Amino acid sequence: MKGRKFFVSTSLLLFGLILGSLLTSHLGLFSLGQAVEVHREGAPLQVAVPPDDLFIDIAKRVTPAVVNISTTRVVKGREDDDPFNDPFFRRFFGDRPFERQGPPRQRRSQGLGSGVIVDPSGIIITNNHVVANADEVEVLLGDKREFKGKVIGSDPKSDLAIVKIDAENLPTVPWGDSDQLQVGEYVLAIGNPFGLNQTVTMGIVSAVGRANVGIADYEDFIQTDAAINPGNSGGALVNRRGELVGINTAIFSRTGGYMGIGFAVPSEMAKSIKESLVRTGKVTRGWLGVSIQEVTPQLAKEFGLKESKGALVSDVLPDSPAEAAGIERGDIVLGIDGKEVENTAQLRKWVAGAPVGEKIRLTLFRDKKEKEIELSLGEQPQEVAQAGGGEEAETSALKGAQVRNLTPEAAREMNLPKGLQGVVISRVEAGSLAEEAGLRAGDVILEVNRTAVRNTREYEKALSGLKKEQSALLLVHRGGNTLFVTLDAA
Repeated sequence: MKGRKFFVSTSLLLFGLILGSLLTSHLGLFSLGQAVEVHREGAPLQVAVPPDDLFIDIAKRVTPAVVNISTTRVVKGREDDDPFNDPFFRRFFGDRPFERQGPPRQRRSQGLGSGVIVDPSGIIITNNHVVANADEVEVLLGDKREFKGKVIGSDPKSDLAIVKIDAENLPTVPWGDSDQLQVGEYVLAIGNPFGLNQTVTMGIVSAVGRANVGIADYEDFIQTDAAINPGNSGGALVNRRGELVGINTAIFSRTGGYMGIGFAVPSEMAKSIKESLVRTGKVTRGWLGVSIQEVTPQLAKEFGLKESKGALVSDVLPDSPAEAAGIERGDIVLGIDGKEVENTAQLRKWVAGAPVGEKIRLTLFRDKKEKEIELSLGEQPQEVAQAGGGEEAETSALKGAQVRNLTPEAAREMNLPKGLQGVVISRVEAGSLAEEAGLRAGDVILEVNRTAVRNTREYEKALSGLKKEQSALLLVHRGGNTLFVTLDAA
């Protein structure tokens, strides 16, 4: 009898174990005291989190080489509170007979930004928009020493500038290779947001090769979710080895604050531009001499291209390398030196980065067939990178406004009238003459002093003819209407 009871008990125990095993496997049940394999298919998912000591060490090594840059600009203004100074009133009532004559009032406009020491002799790289048009530049080091800074070169097309201070044996951040960055890689952003010195934030690389953001002419940005705020511009983006992989430049925000999307100029571009600015005070770029636009699916279909890729030639400039080589309007550039061209930003980057005079081989798509041509690149004319950081501002009446070509895609997105030609304002600096004149981002400049401007080249040519103290009469398209805007010379 006892043996039978033992047999029944054993059977019930085995039955319970089997039933429990079946329930566990089929119903997904598990013990809270056991490790759980979440990644059921393939190899288990291993997440490597860097130790705290790593970030602490990087912060200690890098922050001394990240500086605070404060700028001062003297802005000449008028008595804007007086309604009789409004051009509308002057048009009908003329100048006041007893108007007080005298020098215009002046006010000091101040700005804050960051910079990175990349040479112990006092070479600092920062953003062009941090120091543009500055009358005074002050640099505050991590050890609280202050120096007068001198802008020795700037390049608005990449939004980079070089500041020099008279100091030696300064801490530096070593250059890293931004081309080796991978999406998901940890990075640290170091700068001075809102004037809060030596602020370190952490994030990951969200994307690489970001273009068409509307920040600069040459865009190949690193996108990161590391917190970047006003004042971070010009600061360092470093990898887990403490190497400089980017210069923090801008954020995407609907509120003016951090929203998880920041952009940095990659170190490979920044390093090249820094070397050129330090050596010659300007940036020399290769030049093809074409206007290009993106190949949309609709355009690809119209031209008989199977995929929407490459760069569509919308115009060929006279006396350019492209014209000499026989490139035609309607050609689609598919490749350069055997590398596939995905979009316009890629083509512009490769051409601009090539040495002047270098022979390149282009793969074109014309009449539904591929065609290869060879040509020698010229030097990009009317280069706006300059020594001293202020020459363009002195010869241009339109201070503080960055403009871009009005592409067909941009015109459609902005719901502009068909056939409208001009340059679109992409950014207006706070406190600038452009802002004081009432210009806004999104305005389309159609004329400068009654001369039509269809692209940035014609725009720059029209402004270059202005004398230092000459004002500009602009015809602007805004919100479905056109209006004249007078911009006084500084």
